[in-house]
Amino acid sequence: MKKLKIYLDTSIISFLYADDSPDYKKATIDFFDNYLDKYDVYITEFVIAELDNTKDEILKDKFRIAVKKYNLKILNIDEENKESIIQLAKKYISNKIIPESKFDDALHIAICSIYDFDILLSWNFKHIANIKKQIQINIINMQESFLKELYLVNPLEVIYE
Repeated sequence: MKKLKIYLDTSIISFLYADDSPDYKKATIDFFDNYLDKYDVYITEFVIAELDNTKDEILKDKFRIAVKKYNLKILNIDEENKESIIQLAKKYISNKIIPESKFDDALHIAICSIYDFDILLSWNFKHIANIKKQIQINIINMQESFLKELYLVNPLEVIYE
């Protein structure tokens, strides 16, 4: 069977070091250590840029090490798709699915939609990983002729084997 294609948003890598959320941290480490190879997993330069915006230099180094340690594939976003990604992200915002102040979240979702990901993995329950957002996003995607359903889930939903 073909591996599911998963996009990791910034929160997933961040939670590898989230000492203030031990249960989510544990689930994240479990995903990386025991389930990563069961999926076709990607991040983007956009995720790396968000991680690099971390003010804590020690944490920033840990993020960089994690990306290398887990050999995360970086999706190459074609120039011709960049404008489509931005337009789709704006559509999520104009339809009040994602708040204007969370354009980065809308971009992650748009990347997944345009590049036919099966799953967007996130710990961001408010703006991404919840069933209401998933339904709303998939309705917009269908209207925009992106017919593949996108699942917006957290790591607990993919560590099941």
